[in-house]
Amino acid sequence: MIKVYSYSGCGTCRKALKWLDARGKKYELLAIRQTPPSKAELERMLEFYELRRLFNTSGRDYKELGLSAKLPSMSRAQALDLLSKNGNLVKRPFVLAERGGLVGFDEAAWAKTLG
Repeated sequence: MIKVYSYSGCGTCRKALKWLDARGKKYELLAIRQTPPSKAELERMLEFYELRRLFNTSGRDYKELGLSAKLPSMSRAQALDLLSKNGNLVKRPFVLAERGGLVGFDEAAWAKTLG
């Protein structure tokens, strides 16, 4: 099963969901703001992306918290704790599947990972 963390107001998320629907992919949809990925899910995503890539660096919360300056000195545990508590900070869509994980929407990467 594919698990998709998404935000309904995000155009990239809508595009990604449309891509999944067009290919008949079954997925579990979760509202990222209300239900951020767990620490375990974030840890798993680190198998595929570096820590900074998991952050929504263009988001308001990221900027208001001054994370561009703070992130380099944060421990991995601190960063994952922050992401697991604030879905606005997580790059979206955030997707976990049996064969991998994806953040953001890149059609070629999605095709490679999800088929």
